[in-house]
Amino acid sequence: MSTSPSNTYFYIPGLQKSYQVGEQLYVTVVARNFQQNPKQYGGDFFQAKLFSPTLKASVFGEVTDLQNGSYSVRFLLPWAGEAWVGVRMIHSSEVVQVLKKHRESDSDRVFFGGTFVGVDSNGIVQTQTMECNAKWDGPGLERIRKGNCCCEYQDPRTGEVWLCKTPKTLPCDALVYHHMGGYRKQLTPFEAKLMQTKLTNIWIKGNESKIIILPSNKTVGTTEKCRRGLQTPVPAGFYMRDVWTSLVCASSHYNSLAIAKCLKDRQIYMMGDSTMRQWFHYLEKAVPTMKSMNLHSQEQAGPLMAVDAGNNIVLRWRAHGPPLRSLKSPMADLHYISNEIDDLAGGPRTVIVFNLWAHFTTFPLEFYARRVARIRQAVLALLKRAPETIVIIKSANTSYKDVFGSDWLAWQLDTLLRMAFQGINVAFIDVWQMTSCHYSPDAIHPNPTIIRNEIDIMLSFICPV
Repeated sequence: MSTSPSNTYFYIPGLQKSYQVGEQLYVTVVARNFQQNPKQYGGDFFQAKLFSPTLKASVFGEVTDLQNGSYSVRFLLPWAGEAWVGVRMIHSSEVVQVLKKHRESDSDRVFFGGTFVGVDSNGIVQTQTMECNAKWDGPGLERIRKGNCCCEYQDPRTGEVWLCKTPKTLPCDALVYHHMGGYRKQLTPFEAKLMQTKLTNIWIKGNESKIIILPSNKTVGTTEKCRRGLQTPVPAGFYMRDVWTSLVCASSHYNSLAIAKCLKDRQIYMMGDSTMRQWFHYLEKAVPTMKSMNLHSQEQAGPLMAVDAGNNIVLRWRAHGPPLRSLKSPMADLHYISNEIDDLAGGPRTVIVFNLWAHFTTFPLEFYARRVARIRQAVLALLKRAPETIVIIKSANTSYKDVFGSDWLAWQLDTLLRMAFQGINVAFIDVWQMTSCHYSPDAIHPNPTIIRNEIDIMLSFICPV
């Protein structure tokens, strides 16, 4: 009775011989179960794109759930030439329910470790590793609080509490290192069957007709300068010959000299996960005069720093606070984003760029919302004391399709993040659309072509053309 990707299909109602640039194309998706009967309810998770392999062009399709087993997909036709429609069923509605259930009641399926280091009563150095996780009063994280529990580490400013099982012979204040612990795949046999690979992330059958798009007097694009506070339309842009044209604002494209000129006399603070670290490394390598500083820190946690003394550029990256799926890292290096923002004076030469999603996909929405709310509070306070500070938020990108990090889970977090910063004078970069419609395989770390286009948009907000 669950949605079958092989029986689900799409069609193009009223397909025309040709269209013109700037027009809309609508596609209908019909979900069917394994008995080939149409589904009577919605909830399936689809991603859609319009694309042209020869032009290396693509654009994101907006999927609307009609709640009756069918779905409407809207495409903008932004280029002249040929195009085809592609629709993927990422998850059936039944799998979405599995993901939702485990997110709310099985949050410790990803767990962490804490390494305690100290000297025992005999003067011998002891090292003990214990399981750790976030403290949460709701369901999903109860397991760690059973048995010999627990050392509590409360951040005085955020109120966040990190728990570790009490070590056998060392005190709680001997906690030195944090690391990823492991995964618990606690699916029932039926849930595992629903989530098997051959039913996930499948291109569905449909109308394979070539879409002919003719030139028109209507130009797709915008001349509005990039500035903070702009709304993100759907689509937010499109690829043509692997170059992203933003429909949010008039973005530019930057070579090494232009990057250095844009960032001259600025301090750039990057905070978040490894997809934000990709941006740090891109800029570090793109500017020949930028020199990496060896801070003897752990790569996955940071802090990392690069400096261009001639152009007076300081570039920093550090991971967000726990939970963080990292190798062994000093606990002292894991700072909460809101605390970092609180400690900055800000100003017209300060740029703050952050993201927050990949390490939170297994946690309840309320847990994530609390973290986002505290960051929002810090951003509002920063913009009050230093309104010229440039704050840029990077969205989630498409990647995993499993119970630990599914696109559906990431999309829920991303939607909440966008809502939290609605109406605030920040810039939002929609890399979800940029990754979901590109021809490269889904990856938690997008390929260099996508990163280059993401950086171009970021720089366009810092240095509007």
